Amino acid sequence: MAERTVQLVLHYDGAGFSGWQRQPAQRTVQGVLEAALERLCSGPIPALGSGRTDAGVHARGQAVGVRVPERWDVNQLKRALNAVLPADIWVARTYEMREDFHARYSAVSRRYSYHVGTDDEAHSPFRGRYELAFGQPLDRSALDAAAAHLQGEHCFRGFAVLGTAPAHDDHRCRVHVARWRDRPGGLAFEIEANRFLHHMVRFLVGTLLDIATARRPLSDLQRLLAAADNREVSPPAPPHALFLDAVTYPAELYAGSAT
Repeated sequence: MAERTVQLVLHYDGAGFSGWQRQPAQRTVQGVLEAALERLCSGPIPALGSGRTDAGVHARGQAVGVRVPERWDVNQLKRALNAVLPADIWVARTYEMREDFHARYSAVSRRYSYHVGTDDEAHSPFRGRYELAFGQPLDRSALDAAAAHLQGEHCFRGFAVLGTAPAHDDHRCRVHVARWRDRPGGLAFEIEANRFLHHMVRFLVGTLLDIATARRPLSDLQRLLAAADNREVSPPAPPHALFLDAVTYPAELYAGSAT
């Protein structure tokens, strides 16, 4: 049967999912999406994500690769999926891709953001679901200095869960952007890199917040970037304020425009 290779760009609210990856007896984004695809295509359709998001983590730019029967053009597929998916998942865009597209290995960068609320209303249930309510004063200059240290290529073994990558992996990531941005009611930490390790962004945010509240000195950051393990890293920031914002691929992998 002739097939069409499609990239789906998903938004999802991670609160109701046990992460991205399919798990027995657990509600996951991959599991729900594959069930919808099977319903539409009358057979199993694997959905390959650009990476795994943890339980509670949200996305507004998760890229997913699927191969569907050729009768499904990208516009029809988007409409049909959005008609059967639950309310906490939405297909924002669809692209027809070249056959050699791979949602994970073709990616050249991924971008995340972490939202920190610094005003009193951050405790509101309308905001607390998507940001970390942080009631302590933050030294903004320390936050900015710490973020600047992250740019470039480093080994992030000290900011990753043990076993997140094979033992022979060098755990090196090339960070293109790392910055704190002002937003109404608080701040957002934005980071873009060629790859991320398990819990890496959350460990980074937890450590940067500790630096900005004088729990640890800025000099600890360079020591952690040279660490052989994560024993001295700060506890990870909670998952509910983390968003996967975008995944970037080479232009030559796109076979058509987005819908």
